Order: sequence, then C-alpha cells, then structure tokens
Amino acid sequence: MRSIWRTLDRTVLTDIGLTCLAVFFIGLSYGAIAVASGFPLWLPAAQSLLVLAVASEFLFIGIVAAGGNPMAAALAGMLVNARHLPYGLALPDMTGPAVAGRGWRRLLGTHVMNDESVVFALAQPDLRRKRAAYWACGLGVLVCWPGGAVIGGLIGSAVHDTSAFGLDAMFPAVILALIVKDLRDARTLRAALAGAAIALAATPFLPAGLPVLLALPAVLLLVRESAVTPQADRQPVVAQAGSTP
Repeated sequence: MRSIWRTLDRTVLTDIGLTCLAVFFIGLSYGAIAVASGFPLWLPAAQSLLVLAVASEFLFIGIVAAGGNPMAAALAGMLVNARHLPYGLALPDMTGPAVAGRGWRRLLGTHVMNDESVVFALAQPDLRRKRAAYWACGLGVLVCWPGGAVIGGLIGSAVHDTSAFGLDAMFPAVILALIVKDLRDARTLRAALAGAAIALAATPFLPAGLPVLLALPAVLLLVRESAVTPQADRQPVVAQAGSTP
C-alpha cells in the first residue's frame, strides 16, 4: 500500500477517496432499502462483499422486493454485469500478472474490477500508475461498499420507511446524474426512450423484473444507427471535438 501512496499524486488520491466515499453513501441506501424491504441483514452484506457490483445488486433487491422472480432478478443482474467482459478485453495488461500478480492476487484483482477502478486506471499515463490507481480504487470500493451496506442495513432495521429520509431515491439520483450527459446525444436518447416505453408498456402485464429485460433490445438501436451512419457524416464531429481546447 505504501507504494500506491508514493506512485499516485495527491489529486488522484483525493479523487479516488471521494469516489469511495460516494460509494459508501450509496451502500447506506442499498442496505437500508434491502432490510426495510424484508430481506435479512446478511443478504445485502454477503452480496456487497461477494458480488461487489452496485447496479446489479440494487436491481436484484428491487425486482425481488417488488414480487419478481429471483431467477429473473439474477438474470437481469448478470446482464448488467456483462459490461465487465469488455473491461477485461480492453485491458489485458490490467487483469494479467502486470497488475494483479499471480495466484490469489490475480483472483482478487479480477474481483475488484469495477467501473471506478477501470476509469481511474485508464486515466493514468503509464502502467505503474495504472496499477496503483486500479488497486487503490478497487480495494477502496471493496471496503466502502460492504461497509456502507452493513451500516445501511442496521439503519433499515430501525427505520422501516426509508422513503421518509429519501434513501430510496439516492441510487436512482446517482444513476440519473451519470447518464444525463449521455442523453444529450440524440441516438442515445432515442434508445433510452424506446427502452423506457417498452418497459412501461409491459409493466401492467408482466411480473416485476421482466419488463426491464424486455426493454434491453432497445440498445440495438444504437448499434444499428452506428452501422448505417456514413463515415463522412461522423468526421466533422470528430474534427470539431479534436479542435476543442
């Protein structure tokens, strides 16, 4: 751990610390909602440590709490977590011995792969700093997410109406803040609206969890539009973006 502090500058460490703090507060929301919804405390505690994936855990708890099939909830969580596949393919050195080492270190390095650790690692200029940022953020999330979930679960056991404190809105607000910038793109907005329309239309007729899965094919709109957009139409956008200071 000392090598991490020496390798990364103070700004990067501060950003990683703030990110882990935000993950901790989201964990509070997750644990409180799970226990207040009737789940035993050990479930969010175990999920937060073993699954270590915020979005899929929230999705699983939300679907089952709404009366959905646990298998459908697990499938939805697996689909959300499928984004880790391109992470591993895009960062072969990150998941190999160059970063994670061998044996149990490599297994742990794979387990702590998440959105935040990958983003911070990619932002660093060389492999040494990439490795340090990856481990600093990954281990920080590994501590803060389960810690927040357990403390939140204890809060949820005492406060049964989490909506009275706005805890149920914390995670959706964070997700909205993350995607609102992408929704400025017309293609992304069309795909999001199509998925939302499908989910809303299917909600009265299908069990909880299935409308979300049914809405996933709307992502194909992005793929299709990217495939049919002529390269010449995209070049001015790239040139303009490249000229921005």
